[in-house]
Amino acid sequence: MAQIILCLVTFLISAFRGGSSHTYWNYAMFAWAFCAIMTLIITIIEMFMLHILLKACLDWDDFTTGMAMSSALMTVSVAIFYANFYICRTCLHGWIVSILAFLSGIVYILEVVKDKFLDKKTGSYLAALPGFWKVLEAFVSCMIFVSLTGYRDSIPLILCVIAYIIPFPIIPVIIATNILKKLKNCLPFNLDRFVVIFLIISVVLYVFAAILWPIFIFRHNPYPKDCPPSYCIWAIQFMVAFFTFVNLILFILDLIFTLLGICNFKRT
Repeated sequence: MAQIILCLVTFLISAFRGGSSHTYWNYAMFAWAFCAIMTLIITIIEMFMLHILLKACLDWDDFTTGMAMSSALMTVSVAIFYANFYICRTCLHGWIVSILAFLSGIVYILEVVKDKFLDKKTGSYLAALPGFWKVLEAFVSCMIFVSLTGYRDSIPLILCVIAYIIPFPIIPVIIATNILKKLKNCLPFNLDRFVVIFLIISVVLYVFAAILWPIFIFRHNPYPKDCPPSYCIWAIQFMVAFFTFVNLILFILDLIFTLLGICNFKRT
């Protein structure tokens, strides 16, 4: 209940301040709303014991723990971004929202600690390393999307954006299919083999983007001396390059772990 209240209060206070064209603000509003709604849905299902019926098609403990881990990741990242862009010495509103945002992240982290270490819940996919690894890949992709700027006049940079877009919608499909056991059994193809092919394509696409984005975004674009610390376009473009290499490493390790069948990754 504390998670729902904190996320809703943070959302409402931030919305009361007024809208913003800043992509990080839009991401923050989405994250608080999404986490509050998902936590409310899970609470209602468990309150009326409906999860007993859902256990026929999914591992409920795995789903709830995985959602808590995902929500912790989203709320903590939002708190960091919001504090960076909206806190100043005279910005009381920015301080209040940032503090509430960090508290939201802390309560989700406490739930993860409780589920994983106190209650000893073991996840079958989403709360285990293979599923959460996919969540990390999707999360980093979102960080890239909210940071994209200055690419519209360059064909190589547009190709990089396309490279970012192609793997992204497939990751939630893979996660959902692995969570829903009966759906996975009804597939006319081997999902694990499909995942390997997907990872190979993703690695190739991110290698392509990791080469082109830094070259074409920073060529004739040195770091400006008067770049504002809270909203520096050059720094945001650098974030895209940084997260590109982060996701490339995640996809490469995902592929290696899958091929070798280690750390609970299924070997094909």
